[in-house]
Amino acid sequence: MTSRPKVRALVVGAGIGGLTAAVTLRSVGVDVEVYERARELKPAGGALSLMSNAVLALRTLGIDLKLEEHVEILEQLHFRTKRGKLIRTLEFKEICDRLGAPSFGLHRAELQSLLLAAAGDVPVTLGAQATGYEAGADGVRVRFADGSEAHGDVLIGADGFNSAIRRTLAGPETPFEPGYVCWVATPHFSHPAIPKQYGAHYWGRGRRFGIANIGKGQVYWWGTKNMPAEQARDWQGTRAEIEQTYAGWAPEVEACIQATPPEEITAFPARDRPFLERWGEGPVTLLGDAAHPMMTSLGQGAAIAMEDAAVLAHHLKGAEDLPAALRGYERARLARTRSVVAAAHSLSELEQTERLTQLAGRRLFFTFAPRSVLDKQNIDLLDYHAAAAAEVTP
Repeated sequence: MTSRPKVRALVVGAGIGGLTAAVTLRSVGVDVEVYERARELKPAGGALSLMSNAVLALRTLGIDLKLEEHVEILEQLHFRTKRGKLIRTLEFKEICDRLGAPSFGLHRAELQSLLLAAAGDVPVTLGAQATGYEAGADGVRVRFADGSEAHGDVLIGADGFNSAIRRTLAGPETPFEPGYVCWVATPHFSHPAIPKQYGAHYWGRGRRFGIANIGKGQVYWWGTKNMPAEQARDWQGTRAEIEQTYAGWAPEVEACIQATPPEEITAFPARDRPFLERWGEGPVTLLGDAAHPMMTSLGQGAAIAMEDAAVLAHHLKGAEDLPAALRGYERARLARTRSVVAAAHSLSELEQTERLTQLAGRRLFFTFAPRSVLDKQNIDLLDYHAAAAAEVTP
């Protein structure tokens, strides 16, 4: 009896989802090759939150990135008015302790570095812009813009919001753009109102601001402002416009912006897509933003992509029928990701509202909602084991 040759997986995209897939697939004995269109692995978007559900998902494969040794743990999240008055504090530490894994705030470069180290000798080819694929009886071929190709047994499209793999699979799509811009930056900066492990959201009318102390002398801040979608898509403003947007807000908000060199501020439009019910065909599937892009409001984009990667590895481990394994992975993820995408979309609408009645309702809910209600909402997001228990097995 001969053993089946090792599965060769092509991962298109070296963002958080793609690199995590490299780590998880390698851990179950799959040979992995990663292809990235960028010519250097330069993290985009500054920093991120990496919540307990991602940590728990990786643990199911025995993977520990030792995050506690490198980055800041997120223990509380404060909701404040634009002038800094406290509305409510969410106690993440108690929830995370109950679940058995912390949540973190960290720079994307830090997470990228940890994932590359965990991926070991997995080859990462840069400057490889995928344009499409062809699947056949012998596996799948990915075509690149320079005319080259790569051949493998399975293809994982982890190439983000503008995924070429998704476009080949699903055809052209129109994204949903609610009409607001997002600004992000990670300046080296300190302020007495931003102590170690500080995290806060400041709410205004049609605009928000967030601050997280991510350690090593850096603060991650982000801001949003309602504007026509076409303007948000190609924002060409200045730091002075951002300063004016938050004039009169809490002193730490104004100070964060003023301490940031203009060239270090990144702008991008808020957007997601209608939920895709079909993620793959034959030996091809999608992962992360390529499968289910979501609004940033829940801070779950990275964690859900890492969940995807863990579940994918479980399904491919020892699989004889690779397309069946991929369809099993997709079935397992549909309900969970559909729910999180919808929740992020709804929260985005609430957070960006300019309607006075909704503003009042938002303030009342976060002020007076029982802690048990808020804790349940967070546990539903952060408890990966509960989510995994609901997965459909192949």
